[in-house]
Amino acid sequence: MPGSILGTAVRRVEDPDLLTGASTYVGNLRLDGVLHVAFVRSPLAHARIAGIETAAAAAAPGVVAVFTAADLNLPAHHGLMMVNERTPRPPLATDRVRFVGEAVAMVVAESKAAAVDAVELVEIDYDPLPAVVDMEAAFAPDAELQFPELGSNLAAGARSPSDPDPLADAEVVVRARIVNQRLAVMPMEGNAIAVQPAGDDDHDLVVHVSTQMPHGFRTQAARLFGLEPERVRVIAPHVGGAFGGKAGMLAEHTAVIGAARALGRPLTWVDTRSENLVSMPHGRGQIAYYELGLTREGVITGLRARVIGDSGAYAGFGGGLVLNQTYVMSQGVYAIPKIGFDAAVAYTNTTPMGAFRGAGRPEATAHLERIIDLAAAELDIDPVELRRRNFLDPADFPLTTVVGAQYDVGDYDLPLREALRLADYDKLREEQAARREAGDPVQLGIGICVYVEITAGGGGSEFGSVRVHADGSATVSAGTSGHGQGHPTSFAMLVSDALGIPMEKIRFVQSDTASVPRGSGTGGSRSLQMGGSAVRLAAGDVLDQARRRAAAMLEASVDDVELTDAGEFGVAGVPGARLTWTQVAGAAAEAGEELFAGLDAKQDGPTFPFGAHVSVVEVDTETGWVRPRRHVAVDDCGRILNPLLVEGQQHGGLAQGIAQALYEEVVFDPEGQPLTATLADYRMPTAADLFSFEVSTTETPTHMNPLGAKGIGESATIGSTPAVQNAVIDALRPFGIRHIDLPCTPQRVWSAIRDARSGRPADPWREPPSVFETLPVRGAGEGDDAGAI
Repeated sequence: MPGSILGTAVRRVEDPDLLTGASTYVGNLRLDGVLHVAFVRSPLAHARIAGIETAAAAAAPGVVAVFTAADLNLPAHHGLMMVNERTPRPPLATDRVRFVGEAVAMVVAESKAAAVDAVELVEIDYDPLPAVVDMEAAFAPDAELQFPELGSNLAAGARSPSDPDPLADAEVVVRARIVNQRLAVMPMEGNAIAVQPAGDDDHDLVVHVSTQMPHGFRTQAARLFGLEPERVRVIAPHVGGAFGGKAGMLAEHTAVIGAARALGRPLTWVDTRSENLVSMPHGRGQIAYYELGLTREGVITGLRARVIGDSGAYAGFGGGLVLNQTYVMSQGVYAIPKIGFDAAVAYTNTTPMGAFRGAGRPEATAHLERIIDLAAAELDIDPVELRRRNFLDPADFPLTTVVGAQYDVGDYDLPLREALRLADYDKLREEQAARREAGDPVQLGIGICVYVEITAGGGGSEFGSVRVHADGSATVSAGTSGHGQGHPTSFAMLVSDALGIPMEKIRFVQSDTASVPRGSGTGGSRSLQMGGSAVRLAAGDVLDQARRRAAAMLEASVDDVELTDAGEFGVAGVPGARLTWTQVAGAAAEAGEELFAGLDAKQDGPTFPFGAHVSVVEVDTETGWVRPRRHVAVDDCGRILNPLLVEGQQHGGLAQGIAQALYEEVVFDPEGQPLTATLADYRMPTAADLFSFEVSTTETPTHMNPLGAKGIGESATIGSTPAVQNAVIDALRPFGIRHIDLPCTPQRVWSAIRDARSGRPADPWREPPSVFETLPVRGAGEGDDAGAI
């Protein structure tokens, strides 16, 4: 519409509170009579618990209680979903511990200091057991079993039928073992919860928690503690980052709620950074064996993938991503006629795995884009050209991929053309050739990634409401739960655009189950397309109500009443007849009515954003040091509501994706001891390590929702990691180096150069474990509707 605010760069309305410190987090919440919790955590990765002595801790100054699993008798569960229902996680360890950092007991005290001091007084008798740290080694015949009753360390698995053979028609087969390393989610704010067991006037239990899914948390808490959901209130105040790590109810949450109910006192727990690094579920963690079949002209004939997902100590959400999201997105942007995909999920004595920005889709893209680059090098075809020869045809959309993903719309060469133009690809190749010719010790690498991902996985519905008050202001609410994405701004823009009410007169309510009746929360880049669509539809309903009220007041036909550009109601052809929102809403209030609509927007399936990234790096071949020089990201998230918010999501995603490519990795020693449990050891990039990103967008609206919008929260992470990895390896191609595992650290790069100079370049392939031969055959379409975080 003329003068529409949609599509314009509007500054975030929530930032003043964040910048001035007016925001409230769980950690600075003040509750009368609150007690503080500290957990006693296992120092061993695997051991039987022979005994726990708590008397000394219970007698310590300020200590109110010490609880073990036997004291609280809480139900075991998995936070977000179960990959294997036979192995739920107890809130406090019972007969054995399975990873360093697992909570064994909890101290409740009058102060946090007293609780932390008393933790040291709890004595636990451990009977050490061998640890299994490596996901491939977990399937060895002599590996220690994490759950002996299962008979193996296989948490779950599935394979494709062996007929047809996906490589049968190949003239060339390219193979690689590809590692997508384990990462720490590392939100700025760790886990935090405050529990009021007495509730309030309308609830039996009130929980303040740093979560991205308040209503889901309420449902889980009510089920675990035998309460009616409507009698449980969950409030998520400002949340200092989540990235998938706060998508479910954790073991510690359950223990704190159980202890608060046992004591009848408010309890709070805020984890430390070191606690967070070993107890918050980690992300990624896959090893993929990819075999790509092609003709000699570079046309893909088939793909065979065998992928292991690390589940960590319990079979929660993260390990199972290989069975759904990585599988569902295995075809990527290419016309691959045959795909065989086998997946096995391993138990290991490490921190349980969960969701992390992209959750299974970054892994799928990283595997595929790496093998595509290997094929380009094998066939001596430019990596851009090889991709273009195999893109899915835009004319074929919507389409269903070989593995059952229902792509909505896509033109994959569109962002690639723009990314190459912005990067000046041909000039970069000229500079690269000149450096190679001169024998420059600092070589230039150029990496390409073209990706498609899935957002709002499974579709579903989301709640949104709009209420216009008698003073002409409005309140908008949504069942999603923002934690930095810009929901207050984007949803206010939708209401302002539909109703003509200025944004400064629109209040946003979220993340309180007492104020918002239902919702699915934030995850899988679903908020705008789902919650935003609900808000927009609700605003349209309110506008219809207001037009009927204005028509009666103006003694005109409803069909003749229009909302002017000034945000007033008028009658077509009658310039002097005008009513403001204050007049219309005030009249409704006097009549005992209100202008309100609350409804659920439904989406029948996911949407599939896509994009192309070009990474440019310099590699010092004498030291192995990699310096990112440029990164061009062109992401397509459908119709863009606010380009400023999109750019912010791109920047954040790029920082995390580049960090995975070059810096971050969770490491354990052979006994399962974490070697990256502090920020002194876990290599997080700082602003000094990064550089100015070059971000752009294309717009290909989807037909899946009325906004035409797709998600953008995870796209840049998905596209950036393989682009940077490909760039590093491209720089080293003259040495005969074909592959380097993530992250491409100076040590790994230098070692690869050393081995190549010695005539021993590493072979990127080795035979996968035999576990894949034992997996059950996947049913047709299985995993197609898997959700995303």
